[in-house]
Amino acid sequence: MTNILRSFLRSFTSFGEKDIFKSTQGRLTRIYSSLLILFLILFIVIVYTVLYVVIVRNQEQELQTLVKQEASFIEEYLQQNESSTMYSVENQEVVFAGVNQFFYYVVNGKGEILMGNEANQRLRPNLLRLLNSYQSNGEVHKETVNIESNPIRRGNKREFHPPESEQDLRLMIASHPIYVKGQMIGQLYIGKDISFAYHLFHWFLMILAILGAIFIGIAIFISVIMSKRAMIPIHKAFTRQHEFVADASHELRTPLSVLLSSVDAMEMTLEPQKEDFSVRMLSTMRQEVKRMTHLVSDLLTLARSDSNIIELKKETVDFRPHAEKTLESVRPLAVAKQISLSLEAPAKLLAVGDVQRLSQLLYILLDNAIKYTPNGGEVKLFLTGEGGQLGIAVQDTGIGIKQDDYVHIFERFYRSDKSRSRQMGGHGLGLSIAKWIVDIHKGTIKVISEIEKGSTFIVRIPQ
Repeated sequence: MTNILRSFLRSFTSFGEKDIFKSTQGRLTRIYSSLLILFLILFIVIVYTVLYVVIVRNQEQELQTLVKQEASFIEEYLQQNESSTMYSVENQEVVFAGVNQFFYYVVNGKGEILMGNEANQRLRPNLLRLLNSYQSNGEVHKETVNIESNPIRRGNKREFHPPESEQDLRLMIASHPIYVKGQMIGQLYIGKDISFAYHLFHWFLMILAILGAIFIGIAIFISVIMSKRAMIPIHKAFTRQHEFVADASHELRTPLSVLLSSVDAMEMTLEPQKEDFSVRMLSTMRQEVKRMTHLVSDLLTLARSDSNIIELKKETVDFRPHAEKTLESVRPLAVAKQISLSLEAPAKLLAVGDVQRLSQLLYILLDNAIKYTPNGGEVKLFLTGEGGQLGIAVQDTGIGIKQDDYVHIFERFYRSDKSRSRQMGGHGLGLSIAKWIVDIHKGTIKVISEIEKGSTFIVRIPQ
């Protein structure tokens, strides 16, 4: 078991506790910046969507108006010439090109082009394939035509002509049927080039992204300022509370000491055989005064820890004698519960640190172990100095700690079982002070436990 604990001490590491004000300010900064960035993203999305809808809808309306006008013009032309076929107007330029109009075709029911023209004749096969899959439902369709390089034969040579644009062609297509004397003779298709609109959206999106990145930086900067201002009253309130606790704890120590001395003096004047009730009352008073004295002392220690003024007197000493002295100071508590105490440590253990604080750390861990170990149990203290670190392990055979409580046991006034803790006299500050002592020594503390089988507190302090 000793070797296992030693190996665990060598490998055990953890992170120190962050400053509560810095972590709170960080959370406020993240909340503020997230809200500002969220509103910024919503603004960008709304502006982009509105612009996209307005431009696209405008293009659709223009195209629908154009195809209706062109279809009406062809129908009037055929009626005026008393013709029911397109052959009479096949060579007539009756459809006038609109703005960015790429092609127009009049296609019969067999899919044959009766008349038409396009801006790029090499794309006619692609356009016809596109129209064959086109559903004439009166709606405007947006399609993409891939512009490929086509070799053209001239004599015995094949010349390569690159496309006019390296990008895909974006088309908006609308159709309208052509009727003559109540008979449908064809379908008019008009395609409009809207590539410029997509280029506009692309560049506009890039501009919005750049502006968004700039404003995100500004939002984070503003969030930091806002979080700092929000922390000012909190910091002031905490400082006043800390000063009150420190002053009150300091002022309470003197009257509590006087009360304890008075109780001791009164006990000396009483005869136990005659004044059993008075003796019991004084004994109870002494225990409560001692408990209050310990509580006030712990509050004063925590108040000093909150002040960020670390009073650390580091020195190099042989720590084993101090550990033995601490062990003897808690032995009466163990004897009262018939608990076996043992120490396993090197004959000489050099340690660097505040000896008084480290001894207080040992006392807290041993006192905690004895408190939660049933009568007849066992508490062991292990000390190591391997790897340039001081290792401390306190093992007991007590009631154990639930795994869910591991992250809470070092919090102030936290007790997993409040009723049991009151019976054992704890007030929930000892492990908080132990954690603080470990932190000011830049060390780590961890617990491993099993219900009804015991717990082991493991401390590592760099030397």
